[in-house]
Amino acid sequence: MITILGDRESSRQQRLCDGVSRRDFLRVGGLAMGGLTLPQLLQAEQAAGIGKSHKAIIMIYMVGAPPHQDMYDLKMNAPSEIRGEFSPIKTNVPGIEISEHMPRMAKIMDKCVPLRSVYGSPSGAHDSFICYTGRTTQRQPKGGWPSVGSTLSKIHGAADPAVPPFVGLAPDAGHPPYGSPGHPGFLGVSHAAFRPSGPARNNMQLKSVTLDRLQDRKGLLGQFDQFRKEADATGKMSGIENLSDQALGILTSSKLAEALDLSKEDPKIRERYGKGDPKNFGDGAPRNLEHFLMARRLVEAGARVVTLNFGRWDFHSQNFKGLRDTHLPMFDQGLSALIEDIYSRGLDNDVSVVAWGEFGRTPRINKDAGRDHWPRVGGGLLAGGGMKTGQVIGATDRTGGEIADRPVHFGEVLATLYHQMGLDPNTITIDDLTGRPQYLVDGHQPMRELV
Repeated sequence: MITILGDRESSRQQRLCDGVSRRDFLRVGGLAMGGLTLPQLLQAEQAAGIGKSHKAIIMIYMVGAPPHQDMYDLKMNAPSEIRGEFSPIKTNVPGIEISEHMPRMAKIMDKCVPLRSVYGSPSGAHDSFICYTGRTTQRQPKGGWPSVGSTLSKIHGAADPAVPPFVGLAPDAGHPPYGSPGHPGFLGVSHAAFRPSGPARNNMQLKSVTLDRLQDRKGLLGQFDQFRKEADATGKMSGIENLSDQALGILTSSKLAEALDLSKEDPKIRERYGKGDPKNFGDGAPRNLEHFLMARRLVEAGARVVTLNFGRWDFHSQNFKGLRDTHLPMFDQGLSALIEDIYSRGLDNDVSVVAWGEFGRTPRINKDAGRDHWPRVGGGLLAGGGMKTGQVIGATDRTGGEIADRPVHFGEVLATLYHQMGLDPNTITIDDLTGRPQYLVDGHQPMRELV
């Protein structure tokens, strides 16, 4: 068993626990190797089959829970009050059909895996937590479960000191979980997502400060930090030294700023992705198609995990109008462009893509032409990562309300993603704040159909 020691006091620095705000702070994942030796890391990466790029994950959180039966699991033999308004179309994989409003995804289904039987949300309450951790918020260890981005920041560290290992592109949202990039939990602030929004983005370059002056300032800051650490008895300073080192790496290189600068991208590729809408959709996230392109640029530059949040799929009323007019066409364009781009650039064996929400929607359409919360079963989609694509996993009954075949827990998907990153989720542990070793997932195995 490989055990990675956690930052036992650093989670106290999260907002609402001690008043230390992380908004627009350079919240970059740790540069340390998380307790693994270099030979162990190289061995794990070799076992995972890393090609010319490093292993990475792009996770699209579909804010508010999308309707699985109107996207990947249409039920044409069900009554009209369940079936809905959309029709299926054929894809480039015989036997797989998806919504007529996802024609671009239909053309690349050989590169994808629709999941039709995802479960694990206990209550149907809106929270992105289960997507980022594979776990529920119940019975958490002190400090809370860390997200996949924070976990990989801790274990693998930065692939490049100039690029944070964990980047969250989501802006804040009216409902806080809708704007979450995934929290660091007991791993602490040094493994939180770097969020390049607001004033932080304008402070990523040295501008008028020379490297010599920056090094002088770093030395002086180090002396102050050492004094504060020695004088501090609360543990709030834990993890701050990592943040200073990480910020210095960003400031002394233009690599991160360039990855975020879409003007450097081929105009034809930018046009393929499109722009979408950068404004938040209600209390949800934006439908920003440039975030899909930015995610690809970030993993190519060195980020290990990039999360982005898309739209607000909580259509308790006018479900079909909302999907048809405001969400599915944009989502179809952005996601298909991302997957095509990953394959065309030779990243398909190393970059895994997952798109999903926190639960499914009711089989029966309500009186307001909407679908309500349905935690019994939902859906999602995987692509890339060297996985065996061009197949569907799982099935529901004729109404789309119950799992009929091959239940897929959120934790299984996370176990698969960890496996594709070269990590055995049931061997490696990280210590929580009490020193107790915790597995990366709760006993779930990588999905045999994919690995």
